[in-house]
Amino acid sequence: MEKEFVQIISENQGIIHKVCSIYCDSEEDRRDLFQEILAQLWKSFPSFRSESKFSTWMYRVALNTAITSFKKTKRQPDQSGIEIGNFQLPEEEYDSETEEQIKLLHKAISQLSGIEKSIVLLFLENKKYEEIAEITGITQNYVRVKMNRIKKKLKKFMNTGE
Repeated sequence: MEKEFVQIISENQGIIHKVCSIYCDSEEDRRDLFQEILAQLWKSFPSFRSESKFSTWMYRVALNTAITSFKKTKRQPDQSGIEIGNFQLPEEEYDSETEEQIKLLHKAISQLSGIEKSIVLLFLENKKYEEIAEITGITQNYVRVKMNRIKKKLKKFMNTGE
């Protein structure tokens, strides 16, 4: 089971990196959240029933973990029974030029609420409203409404440079 988990996570770790970069400003916070999400995925892995795509399930766990971690005053990852260092996932490299180009967008996104960040992240991943609704646990109609409001907010943030 551990070998299967490591393989699937290695193939899909970009999802975790994206969630971490949306919810955290500093590299240290991103590493902490990455580990917390990884621990939560490991803990939840036996309950994955293949009723949806693995990436959908992974997004849901990652986003819920990210939102929950920032509701707490102390962020202490639950790593009971797991040593993250044993998994040895390869580092995924990012193009620094691309990172610079999207910093303004990330700054605007950072001003959104937790659920709004989740919706934007999934939208930017070209997820359909149906899949966004499934991952976030809200209705498809509400996803559409929220997305329209989010677009207006982001446009305002981008135009005012806040």
